[in-house]
Amino acid sequence: MDTGLLIGLLNPTIALALGTVFLVLWFHQRHRPYLAVLAASYWLSAAGFLLQYFTLPIGMAPTKLLSNLCFTIAACGLAGAIVTRYGRRVPFVAIGVLASGGLAAFCWFMFFQPDLTWRILVMNFAFGGLSLVVAAELRVVRDKGPTEMILFVLSLLSGLNFFVRTLVIVIAHGPYQSYDGFYASSYWTTALLSHALLSLLIALCLFCAAALDVMKALKAEANTDPLSGLLNRRGFEERATLLLQHCASAKLPVALVLADLDHFKALNDLHGHAAGDRVIADFAAKLLSAAGTSGVAGRIGGEEFAVLLPLSDLGAAMLFAEAIRTLYSAGSIDGLPHGTRVTASFGVASRTGEEGLEPLMRRADEALYKAKRNGRDSVQLSHERSETVLVVEPLKAADHPALGRR
Repeated sequence: MDTGLLIGLLNPTIALALGTVFLVLWFHQRHRPYLAVLAASYWLSAAGFLLQYFTLPIGMAPTKLLSNLCFTIAACGLAGAIVTRYGRRVPFVAIGVLASGGLAAFCWFMFFQPDLTWRILVMNFAFGGLSLVVAAELRVVRDKGPTEMILFVLSLLSGLNFFVRTLVIVIAHGPYQSYDGFYASSYWTTALLSHALLSLLIALCLFCAAALDVMKALKAEANTDPLSGLLNRRGFEERATLLLQHCASAKLPVALVLADLDHFKALNDLHGHAAGDRVIADFAAKLLSAAGTSGVAGRIGGEEFAVLLPLSDLGAAMLFAEAIRTLYSAGSIDGLPHGTRVTASFGVASRTGEEGLEPLMRRADEALYKAKRNGRDSVQLSHERSETVLVVEPLKAADHPALGRR
């Protein structure tokens, strides 16, 4: 086997290996279909390279067309998968125009006006355009992490490789009249080596991205309470500490609400643990919905919950807690006997200065303790000093016209 063929087999071998690795990753991460697309793309790329060397019984021209069809589908799949991985909308129109335009021009210069040099140019320009489309999509997210920046740079380099390298070599060593000696030319040798290098670098970057996805998922799982879907205590403390730091640097107010389900042990003993789980899940859903995307909500104990509210002073946090208390105590829960009333008690504290999470939680917990001691189903406020605690009695519709109109 000659050296040229050995070099030629380098790309399909690499592509087959990379495709297989992506397929294995997809088997373990079925919720990430872009990995399967990457596997198929690399395998199609391997088939395209093999068809450059081995002519099928259908003839040379149809074989070359099939080879470039494999290359084109592989390039489209790779572009779409990368864009999808980073949460961008796939630019189907741009990809479709470049791919179909390149293939149409290839067919023209293959079957109607045969010209190998133009076939080389149109296909390389189409692939270069696809690379630049990917770079344009990644430009928006390139500052979000190292893999984003590296893939952005590699997409630019790939585009330059298809445009600049092709033009320079064709001008210096072209034009090419036929495939005789073509696979030993400087164009083909540089194409193989540059493609092998860029394919490896892009794949390694995507492997890193997939590994980061797994690590992120594992961390989220470790920091999430499976029953409620909220953050567990560790996750809440980590997220809340970061939010407190951000609010301190931006000089923004922040408040903490602690909640505890009333008589939960008795409810568990009377109706069973399954009913208790439904109670927790129902309360967590209401809490998460009210907290929105800006608040940090967590289940920090068996029946104890916490919500850290940015941009909220003591009064706003009190209204938040009162709204949850009223909504929850007035509702019913599936699985519990009709008329069963489940309530919750709340303690509220607003941050003083650059107070840390631990003293803030301690003051909110003191307010919560007083709410439990004073009859439950109420909201208590903690001011700057924990000994000054204000009782907020449950509001009644008769006392508040706005509630009566709900």
